[in-house]
Amino acid sequence: MLAIFDVEGVLYDAEYLPILAEKINKEEEIWAITKKGIQGSINWEEGLKKRVELLKGLDIETCKEVANSLPIMNGALETCKTLKDAGWKIMAVSGGFTIMTDRLKKELNLDHVYTNELLFKDGKLDGVKINVDSDKAKSARIKIEEWNVPKDEIVVVVDGANDIRLFDISNLGIAYRAQNLVKDLATVSLEEKNLTKIIPIINEHYSIQLPIPVSS
Repeated sequence: MLAIFDVEGVLYDAEYLPILAEKINKEEEIWAITKKGIQGSINWEEGLKKRVELLKGLDIETCKEVANSLPIMNGALETCKTLKDAGWKIMAVSGGFTIMTDRLKKELNLDHVYTNELLFKDGKLDGVKINVDSDKAKSARIKIEEWNVPKDEIVVVVDGANDIRLFDISNLGIAYRAQNLVKDLATVSLEEKNLTKIIPIINEHYSIQLPIPVSS
């Protein structure tokens, strides 16, 4: 079995670039573009480039500091541990960046993370290398084929319009505190800000009995 998670708004209880933008008082501009991207009302890749361009010149230490301060979602640690203990593989597919996902991979014991990369020149933010575009399924398929996981055994937990292609490769699609567009396409929606609540949904869908974790 394989669980695929989005990162910002799902495994992290935060969006990275808007918090980074607070350092130079550009959070309103960045949030406006971020929301449009999540809602699917602008080209996601162009929106990402535009947001990074607005933050160009930020110090690498500031970027690291903000990345390390992002709060992990309530219940994420317990949920990932429950799945791993049951022999599941866990993948994250993020439109965010290695600077924030490397820590998450370690702390949540994720098997693989697909993400983008911030580029720095002389210690200053200079651009972005896009590895994960608006078709996140394209990235996910690489490991799915390598691991030979059938579609029936894939669960996806996401919140934004740039995540919806992942539903095409899954058997159970969970919209986690998501945009309406995502809820419309998901198998089930979850509004409570507690990732452990996906375990009962998985149990019911697959008629299995994973232990229900208690979030701290």
